[in-house]
Amino acid sequence: MIEAVAIGAVAGGTSILLPTLGEVVSERSGVINLGTEGSMLAGALAAYIVGIQTGNPWIGIVAGLAAGAALAMVHAFFVLVRGANQIATGLVVTFLGLGLTAMFGQDYVGQGVVALENVPIPGLSQLPFVGPVLFDHDPITYLSLLAVPALWWFLARTKAGLRLRAAGERPQVLRTFGTNERTVRALAVTAGGALAGLGGAQLATAFTRNWSEGMTVGRGFVAVGLVIFAAWDPRKALIGAYLFSGAIALQLQLQAQGSDISRYLLSALPYLVVIVSLAALSRRRVNAAPEALDHVFEHAS
Repeated sequence: MIEAVAIGAVAGGTSILLPTLGEVVSERSGVINLGTEGSMLAGALAAYIVGIQTGNPWIGIVAGLAAGAALAMVHAFFVLVRGANQIATGLVVTFLGLGLTAMFGQDYVGQGVVALENVPIPGLSQLPFVGPVLFDHDPITYLSLLAVPALWWFLARTKAGLRLRAAGERPQVLRTFGTNERTVRALAVTAGGALAGLGGAQLATAFTRNWSEGMTVGRGFVAVGLVIFAAWDPRKALIGAYLFSGAIALQLQLQAQGSDISRYLLSALPYLVVIVSLAALSRRRVNAAPEALDHVFEHAS
């Protein structure tokens, strides 16, 4: 059972880890995007439909990434160009994603997708326990694991990452050097939406391998919460994503074994894990928040 839960944590965690990393990028620039859920749904449906129509799951993956980015650009336009409230706009974008995917996806419910198959890593996938847990997954899962150190390095060690962090901490410094913080923030929000779309695409074409209305069931909102858990650090985001997906895998294993625990409580277990974790850690994490986010909550209140 432990091995099955660990495998489920890694395989299912990809669709949470990628949007969490995307939200880290967005919030580090000073923009909260509650439309992450909508971008995930858009990415899932686009990957599903394009994969079926072309017979090529990779073209579907690219379409999912683009769809997630496109919906995030709507958020960026209204927030950065029109000056709309970030919280309200994010929720509207999520409902837009829910509505559009429900409308365009109704004819694809139950259709067989061209799945993105697992690619076992020769030799390593045969190792006891560690092999099936870490080295027998779809390519997007491997990519997500590589994305964690890559994003950390980008934020901490590159000039572009410094500009992005400055947009969220000291935008006046950017203006001093002739860089418009709104441009940096727009690129960050778009990149965050693309990662959310990629997470949705992996969910639909590699993990569940199906499409149903609202299939992300709140994963996008969980991703936004996990950014606080991770203290805006990509490395800690990996722990948060696997913790949540591990709780989902445990819930499914307990249900399959006929546990006496109420199925409603089991269904709520992953979300309870996130709530308890945030309650325990949020006070210690709050000082790590980019300074620009303070203004978001001031305006929201």
